[in-house]
Amino acid sequence: MVGLDGEVEHASALIHTLRFGNQYRSAVGAKSYLAFTNTRGPAHAPIMIPLMDKNDEGRRSHYLAIQFAIPDAPAADEIVVVLGASVGGRPHHRIGDAIRT
Repeated sequence: MVGLDGEVEHASALIHTLRFGNQYRSAVGAKSYLAFTNTRGPAHAPIMIPLMDKNDEGRRSHYLAIQFAIPDAPAADEIVVVLGASVGGRPHHRIGDAIRT
């Protein structure tokens, strides 16, 4: 999330790179792309972190989101970059996985 004096493009330039994504995937042993949100807002604005399976982006049981806020961030001239993870999908999920072709 970018503070109110910044631009969403500033945060995008930081996270939408292979250097960022490849380092994270390597650290957690993942294969799939990173789900993301690009937003701009004041301190204490809700931040949503989308989650998905780290090795299979079509595994719908792992489509989740975490929401939280940081009381004093981002300041107007700050960028907050957050990574989220889960140890599993939703319990008792009932939708199938994405169709493979």
